[in-house]
Amino acid sequence: MRYLLYAVIAAVLTCFITLPILGVHLHQSAQGLSLSGQWQYSVYAAVVVFILQLLLPLAIQMKHRLRGSTPRPGAFRPAEFIENHRGWVLALLIVAAFLVPIFGSRGAVNVMTLALIYVLLGLSLNIVVGYAGLLDLGHVAFYAIGAYTYAILAQHGFGFWTVLPLAALIAGAFGLLLGFPVLRLRGDYLAIVTLGFGEIIRILLNNWDSLTNGPQGINNIPKPGFFHIVFVKKAAEGQTAFHELVGIPFNTEQRGIYLYLIILALCLLTLWVINRLLRMPIGRAWEALREDEIACRSLGINTTAIKLSAFAIGAAFAGLAGAFYAAFQGGVSPESFTFWESAIMLAIVVLGGMGSQTGVILAAVALTVIPEIAREFSQYRMIIFGLVMVLMMIWRPQGLIPAQRPKMELPE
Repeated sequence: MRYLLYAVIAAVLTCFITLPILGVHLHQSAQGLSLSGQWQYSVYAAVVVFILQLLLPLAIQMKHRLRGSTPRPGAFRPAEFIENHRGWVLALLIVAAFLVPIFGSRGAVNVMTLALIYVLLGLSLNIVVGYAGLLDLGHVAFYAIGAYTYAILAQHGFGFWTVLPLAALIAGAFGLLLGFPVLRLRGDYLAIVTLGFGEIIRILLNNWDSLTNGPQGINNIPKPGFFHIVFVKKAAEGQTAFHELVGIPFNTEQRGIYLYLIILALCLLTLWVINRLLRMPIGRAWEALREDEIACRSLGINTTAIKLSAFAIGAAFAGLAGAFYAAFQGGVSPESFTFWESAIMLAIVVLGGMGSQTGVILAAVALTVIPEIAREFSQYRMIIFGLVMVLMMIWRPQGLIPAQRPKMELPE
């Protein structure tokens, strides 16, 4: 009965989350934009999840029977199962991400593009908060630095692919700059200093009119192309339009899909780099610093270098997200980088589970997609958000999918 309840809850959540992605299609005509319902695809996805949720416990019991062991009562926990099989879950998420442009509408692709931006931001903050254990409330500053780096350099003729690594390097340099004054701070004091740094960057962008155009921001930021191939109806001299190259009619969805594939590639690159770092000594040092800084020092680990590396690498990935955000939106302003963005990033890490990549990805998608579904409750968004955070801290402070640390069990 318990497994049936889990399956029903999983199916309902799947239908709720996939409805704006698979269940609604946006059409453009002479009369304007119109919506059409394709809700059956969400029902199909919910049925698949329902069946899988019922089959998983049966498969586990069958495995124990084949091995000649008896499963412990209540041993099946979905969160632990997902984290213990993280490789398979990430593979399924990646496959699902590639299917979005094929089956999703233009609106769904745009929503998922925004969701992947927050996935990248959540993964970057997870390095600082989840792995190194440093509470950062000013991560939006590096996001803003990456966005304004591309916005400013694009006005001087620099291309997206040229600026993208520069944005990461400049944001990483500011991460080092923030790391030095907070080396001796912990907990609440560290959070206050990073919060102040985020506000300093925002106010600086708001008042430096000669460079950032002040409160008006920078508009008409060019979209990225692929070498000399651009996704516009009429290409400039020396460039080739994508639809002319492949011989298909021009459609604005082509550029949206291309932008979606770019941010998906950046997320995959970030996942690969982080997983490589976690297997290296620097990743082990981050986890040692998180568990006990005094013991970490007693082992001869240079905590100064470890803290600075966490801030710099996390800031660099946030700079990548910022540069893409500027290209995606076509304009930036200081109001896009308020403390609310830092709160969303931290909520993604906390709700998903600190140190859990799967949890961060699912939480980022949920916190981006669900508000798009419940637009009629937008005026109560902050109340609902705060209530969810309070309930999570009371009943599940470790997050939805907490990271599983290596452990050894002695035989009874």
